[in-house]
Amino acid sequence: MSKATKRKQKTELIMGLCAIALSVLFFVALFSGIGWLRDRLNQLSASLPTSIPTSTTPPPTDPTLIPNPFAPGDFVYAQGYLTCPSGNYMLGVDVSEYQGNIDWQTVASEGIGFAMVRIGGRGWGESGQIFTDTYWQRNLDGAQDAGLLTGVYFFSQAISEEEAREEARFVIEQLDGRELTLPVVFDWETIGSADARTADLSPWMLNRCAMAFCEEIRAAGYQPMVYFNQSLALDMLDLPTLQQQGYPFWLAMYTDALTYPHRVEMWQYTSEGTVAGIQGFVDLDLYFIYE
Repeated sequence: MSKATKRKQKTELIMGLCAIALSVLFFVALFSGIGWLRDRLNQLSASLPTSIPTSTTPPPTDPTLIPNPFAPGDFVYAQGYLTCPSGNYMLGVDVSEYQGNIDWQTVASEGIGFAMVRIGGRGWGESGQIFTDTYWQRNLDGAQDAGLLTGVYFFSQAISEEEAREEARFVIEQLDGRELTLPVVFDWETIGSADARTADLSPWMLNRCAMAFCEEIRAAGYQPMVYFNQSLALDMLDLPTLQQQGYPFWLAMYTDALTYPHRVEMWQYTSEGTVAGIQGFVDLDLYFIYE
């Protein structure tokens, strides 16, 4: 074999080995990148607030609570909205700055009878700063001018009675004596992150917070209300005590029939509703008027 041939074979061998090495490095980098991306996505998802709207396990019936007077068959859809022909009810929405500019006259023409407006909230991070919803006055003015019944809610992340009272006083100060036809709501929600300031809050303290907020609201002449989902009701809230104090309930349960065993005054039945006059998705609610 000539030297030229040997050199050629040697060169080809080296090039082949280099190609194999490059392929190995490419796949190592590819899988490492996928792993890094997966880890990063997990980190990002863990950092976002997550509210669980319902539980797959229905809560046990509590004989000390007023029973739900409706059967699943009492609820039917009509013109895209869930209705309850067997009961006295109104269809409504709950909104915040995330809905942007709303044409409330068009909303009213759709048969929407009430609006719950977010007035502000507390951040779920360590600092827990209270913030104002930048659209609350615009939404409340627009809804009232369109003839809708109105109430407000505050997204709470209180971890003490003092903070809950601070939140209630913030709401009262923002309203500045403004008249409402529906309640002021304590909307405390769990956050799907270990970094949430409320992650380790005990049920006992949450109930103290709820009552502290509602006491302040009632003392200011407004009707307080407590918002919750089934998980929160089952695991954290003392509903019999809250009911005894005269605080009506607003339930978040995303289903086509109200199967929750206890009576609620308001039911948020979807977070993906559509209403003419509102861009994108909006929460839809039923408000029950009991005799």
